[in-house]
Amino acid sequence: MTQRNGIRGTSDRCLRSEASTDLELANGMEKVQEANDCESEEGGQGGECRDSVGVTGAVTAPDGGWGWVVLAATIMVLALTLAFPSCVGIFYTDLQNEFHASNSETSWVPSIMTSVLHAGGPFCSVLVERLGCRATVMLGGVLSGLGMAASSFTQSIVQLYITAGVITGLGFCFSFQPAVTILGHYFVRRRAFANAMSSTGTALGLCTLPFLGNYLHTELGWRGSFLVLGAILLNCCVCGAVMRPLQPPKHRGQPLMNQGPPLPEEEDVRKEKGRMRRIWSFVVASLSKHMAFDQFCYNSRYCVYAIGITWMMLGFVVPLVYLVPYATANNMEQSRAALLLSILGMVNIVVRPPFGIILSMPWFKGRHIYVFASALLVNGLSNSICCIGPTFPVLLTYVTVYGLSMSVVGSLMFTVLMDIVEMSRFPSALGLLAIMESITLLIGPPLAGVLVDRTGQYFHVFFACSAVVASAAVFLMVSFCWLDKRDRKLSKQGQQSALPEPAKPSVDLASGCQYSSVPTEGDKDKASSNGAEYITSL
Repeated sequence: MTQRNGIRGTSDRCLRSEASTDLELANGMEKVQEANDCESEEGGQGGECRDSVGVTGAVTAPDGGWGWVVLAATIMVLALTLAFPSCVGIFYTDLQNEFHASNSETSWVPSIMTSVLHAGGPFCSVLVERLGCRATVMLGGVLSGLGMAASSFTQSIVQLYITAGVITGLGFCFSFQPAVTILGHYFVRRRAFANAMSSTGTALGLCTLPFLGNYLHTELGWRGSFLVLGAILLNCCVCGAVMRPLQPPKHRGQPLMNQGPPLPEEEDVRKEKGRMRRIWSFVVASLSKHMAFDQFCYNSRYCVYAIGITWMMLGFVVPLVYLVPYATANNMEQSRAALLLSILGMVNIVVRPPFGIILSMPWFKGRHIYVFASALLVNGLSNSICCIGPTFPVLLTYVTVYGLSMSVVGSLMFTVLMDIVEMSRFPSALGLLAIMESITLLIGPPLAGVLVDRTGQYFHVFFACSAVVASAAVFLMVSFCWLDKRDRKLSKQGQQSALPEPAKPSVDLASGCQYSSVPTEGDKDKASSNGAEYITSL
């Protein structure tokens, strides 16, 4: 039983790391759209912003040169942070025996780490604006290193929740998000390629860190291994140090939130009422900037997408948590069962970059959501393959299909989000989405554990996850079909009301023949200049 728990923890970290890669990668990449957020050299954020404030003359992204060094550093950061939790599962059994904890109590350690990694996005955004990318990456390396080192001295499972879960999880969040943000400043023309290459860092870590963790566990035990792993995580500071900015230093007097309402300064500073007003305005501006509640309430597409993704995450990261225990419980060798996880990582390394480039072609524009929902449906239905039998060929087919569909889902998850919200609102929309899905990521594995404890069979988990993920895919597909149909109807009505009344023809038309004018691109441009708005389907 203890052997199963250890293997289960290992697979838990592998899948969660892969699922969290795409979520936070796009959050950092699209922050480059805000020109006012270009940072100073002290902060360390590079600027592709060609009209950066505080700079005399245009600053262009090199699309190479030192950017390749930044790309290599970003790959290393992603391998050390997002892929790191995969090796925590190796120590699952030791932690359970050391603290005399149950399976559910021990499983909260990686669950809290992954949940904090997602939910910390808005806090990381504030730090990036205040300190810049370079300092934030280095701060994340310090936090994650200290968190893992402190975990080696814990005396209870609750202390481990704080050190390994909260502190280390925040360190991971603070490291990788600014890393991919500054990468977007260094690459514009080659951004798709740089984004695809940086996403392979997680898969690379998934293939290497578990072997390193297993070696350290054999030689040093779990406490000594945590110390060494904490020292390894400090290399994020080195990676952050090479992420030098493109933009010259500028005056640091710019307020943290420049989107909020104007605040009184000289008069209200002497009055308590004015001080409270400024604090309230700052809170409102912060929530508006980093938490897109307005988009959730008034943007029906974003609301549907956020609900679908949140529901999807309840079962998306769970199946491979129980893949290895399911295999070993049916007399498969542990080494062959663990090989399945390495195959999953290799599939993502090989497939993800070309899929990212192919799906960025113009033909797929406007069809991203349907390709995404189709891949998600395949991903959900593939979980039922495990129920055919616990043999190696069957499970190999499962991880292959799962890895392929997972690559498409990961490549399009945030491309769809970019299509349905304005780029100026993308960071805040992604921040709210990350917090929403962090809840289901936190409770998903424990709920699956309860199902296993009550039934005594692992295949019930795969059936449940198949139903959850497939239902989320169907919900997204049907909802966006209805929204597209509604928007086309509204677009036709808007076109008819915007176009002038046509002149009566001099000749009579044959009865039964009806003609309708379809505006061309040039017509749309002319109509737009006259105040007409054409609503296009995404």
